Amino acid sequence: MTVNSIVSKVEGNELTMERVFQASRELVFQCFSEEEHLKNWFGPKGWPLAVCNIDFRVGGVWHYCMKCTDETQEHFGMEAWGRAVYKDIVTPERIKSVDQFSNAEGTAAEGMPESIVTQTFVDEGGKTKLIQHTVYDSPEALQSVLDMGMLEGTASTWDNFEEYVQKLNR
Repeated sequence: MTVNSIVSKVEGNELTMERVFQASRELVFQCFSEEEHLKNWFGPKGWPLAVCNIDFRVGGVWHYCMKCTDETQEHFGMEAWGRAVYKDIVTPERIKSVDQFSNAEGTAAEGMPESIVTQTFVDEGGKTKLIQHTVYDSPEALQSVLDMGMLEGTASTWDNFEEYVQKLNR
């Protein structure tokens, strides 16, 4: 399945998404791991980061809040909090984390799906293929985030990233 340049595959409780970005692996990795970059692109269109606190190390936590600032969207003013606990980091090749919905204090939201996300950054001669493999507790948990718009939201977020990284490359 392809949504806005993302190739995705769903199998059981696993979701794999891929996209090639027109930037070096080192730059792409840096933009996925540093607060000053994340604040400039992370989140779907109309949902910029209102909070971005990152401790990028194994055992560290990225706690963030996306807020809908687009008055034309039905969720205008709504906040979406999340957190990632880093489990493995291999610069500039891989980031593995446990991702959760959370509250403003950073506590995992009960009853919401948790996932293990592995982002692999593949050097393709000046370009970078990002492979994001996500494992949920069950096929039903995966389906619930797909129903929330996970594919469309990720596609929009990665569109923002592509625009941002192109500005850095100029």
